[in-house]
Amino acid sequence: MLVNSVERKIMWGDLDSLGIVFYPRFYEWIDASGHLFFEALGFNLGRLWQERNICFGLVGTSSEYLSSGRYHQRIRIDTSVSALAPKTVTLDNLIIDVASGEVMVKGQEKRICLDVSDPERFHARDIPADVYQTLEQAAR
Repeated sequence: MLVNSVERKIMWGDLDSLGIVFYPRFYEWIDASGHLFFEALGFNLGRLWQERNICFGLVGTSSEYLSSGRYHQRIRIDTSVSALAPKTVTLDNLIIDVASGEVMVKGQEKRICLDVSDPERFHARDIPADVYQTLEQAAR
């Protein structure tokens, strides 16, 4: 199974008034890590839109918060494929404290392949064969 890892440091602007990570930041990081996961597979999502008229729209997301993030803490986001269907891919994300190895957040995104050739009428379509095969290999 391919796991794409991204490291970052929690910064002051990531915190809420209690001095812990403001929870929407986790979703931002998970979303960005999903894009980087596709790039690691050789598929830039912006170019897929421009060159092939497809995108992977978000249809579901969830997170389980296990511990808080603090200022200047170094974290790693590990992203992998957990489910693949003809039109959808589900990505699992673990946000991990680098120093301790502790899992802080378990997140998941379900994305659907969309035909975006008509901006007025996006609609679901099968994931193109080359993209599907690459995702399938990454899931093994």
